[in-house]
Amino acid sequence: MEKRNLTCIGCPMGCALLVEMNGKEIISVTGNTCKKGAEYAVKEVTDPTRIVTTTVRVKNGSMPVVSVKTAQDIPKGKIFDCVEALRDVCVEAPVQIGDVILENAAGTGVDIVATGNVKQIIQ
Repeated sequence: MEKRNLTCIGCPMGCALLVEMNGKEIISVTGNTCKKGAEYAVKEVTDPTRIVTTTVRVKNGSMPVVSVKTAQDIPKGKIFDCVEALRDVCVEAPVQIGDVILENAAGTGVDIVATGNVKQIIQ
């Protein structure tokens, strides 16, 4: 039987979780003080996902970069592929929060969206 220790990120409590598994079957989750903890633990050991945040370059903008993130969680194993796909991306200002910067990042089916605004500088 495998045991995995996790720190829950489902709420600010940060509970210390213990997941007992038999192969891929979850036997038990302990240490959580709320339902979110058990849900987080099961998802983390069976199908871990993350939101990716970074920046991309902006051309003709009031700022040289804009903050971006994945619109949804992506598989944890795709994080570096996602960041690599953004390496050479440069968008033209203006940029608004929610603008799609890159569709289907790294084949995940998830778009990269802007999380900040950048005004255009007219030269």
